[in-house]
Amino acid sequence: MNLRKLARDKPCQIRAPGICNHDPATTVLCHLPSGGMGMKSHDLIATWGCSNCHDAIDGRRYSLERDFREKLALEGMRRTIEQLIKEGAI
Repeated sequence: MNLRKLARDKPCQIRAPGICNHDPATTVLCHLPSGGMGMKSHDLIATWGCSNCHDAIDGRRYSLERDFREKLALEGMRRTIEQLIKEGAI
């Protein structure tokens, strides 16, 4: 199962207030930070995110505190996993 492909055209699950563009056409699988710079986590340790929210949790374009970015990412991951279960993908 290709979880990256499944993210296409899905609603953003990060939903950062005042940042989310709510455009499924920009949704990708956003990996949560894993250990060090440039290291990606497993595809299950990820969330569906619009381009704006992806930038926000990666610390690009928006100045959000690290703890808040982590909270957004973890909430998004929970919602994404719930959707994947509901769709029978996992």
